[in-house]
Amino acid sequence: MYRGKQILLGVSGGIAAYKAVELLRLLVKAGADAHVVMTRHAQEFVCPLTFQTLSGNPVHSELFNLIQEREIGHIALADRAVLCIVAPATANVIGKVAHGLADDLLTTTLMASKAPVLFVPAMNVNMWENPLYRENQARLEHHGYHFMTPAVGELACGWEGQGKLPDPAAIFDFAQNLVGSRDLAGRTVLITAGPTREELDPVRYLTNYSSGKMGYAIARAARNRGARVILVSGPVALAPPEKVEMVQVTTAREMHAAVMARCEGSDVIIKAAAVADFRPLERGTGKMKKGDRKQLSLELVRNPDILADLGAKRSKALLVGFAAETDDLLANARKKLADKGVDLMVANDVTEPGAGFGRDTNIVRFLDRNGKVEELPCLPKEAVAGKLLDRIQSLLKESGGKKFRRQ
Repeated sequence: MYRGKQILLGVSGGIAAYKAVELLRLLVKAGADAHVVMTRHAQEFVCPLTFQTLSGNPVHSELFNLIQEREIGHIALADRAVLCIVAPATANVIGKVAHGLADDLLTTTLMASKAPVLFVPAMNVNMWENPLYRENQARLEHHGYHFMTPAVGELACGWEGQGKLPDPAAIFDFAQNLVGSRDLAGRTVLITAGPTREELDPVRYLTNYSSGKMGYAIARAARNRGARVILVSGPVALAPPEKVEMVQVTTAREMHAAVMARCEGSDVIIKAAAVADFRPLERGTGKMKKGDRKQLSLELVRNPDILADLGAKRSKALLVGFAAETDDLLANARKKLADKGVDLMVANDVTEPGAGFGRDTNIVRFLDRNGKVEELPCLPKEAVAGKLLDRIQSLLKESGGKKFRRQ
């Protein structure tokens, strides 16, 4: 998404300036042509040579400087950038831009640019909560500027609270929705992710190895392409994606209720969660003791089948299912596609190297109702998410807005 695009990274004077180095590395690794603009105070925290070495481009800091003959520096930078990221963004820089002040290269470039601008604030918690600062941010948001919310934690000044610069990977991820294709704008995409848990007692539960990484990658990718995204997630150790509507659930029945309550307003439903098929008939009110027992038998009952219930509805939504298998992959995936009434099945053999639960890569096949099978190589889950959304977008275009399922 960043490849070949010119990104302007503005670094203002805060202790978090060192984190901008990692953000720059991620941008360059993704193929961006990154240009760094530093304020005078930012250079007190990080040497410009660090940014220049990583980006392969000169670092800009002087207002009255010509990039090439006849090119005025801040105008050339502003014209070429497809996105401006200011990280860290101090209260000072935000305040100046909010009031139309441009007295250095960074603020002048931001004022001259027509590209999207993302401010990533980092400051003392009292400054963050100051009504004057809040008014400045609201003023800029009213005029179309974008903001990330600071993280909460221990600040460099010794205070505890909101004001930390978010993780560079989170900034990198969030910024993608400002430069990518917006082909899903106006669509609502409902996604399930992660495992579900079925309690045996207050201590133990039944679950599976799903990490939620695939579903979360799809949610981020759909958001980046302009969709309104609703993510119904089981218990995972992943940070909620920015600008995504999160619905946290634990059990299969909770996930079923959350999905069925939201399916009618969705254009696309992607069931990437690994839902427990069974739950204990009875949940113990206290911890079960092993005592002298050598064996323990559990009586299980079926959980509701979310995918089948969605497939049975007369809905306009395109329905995508996932089939995680260990043998006879295509045969089992085709049967599931037909039995559950879905429009597209994403099948993977979780025993294949590079595929399966908890990994950052996956190997999948797309199966549609016409019998077509598209096999993808081992790819990062973010890339798989992009390929899946490409396939979904083509199906949406083919449908012409008609309902997908028939009874």
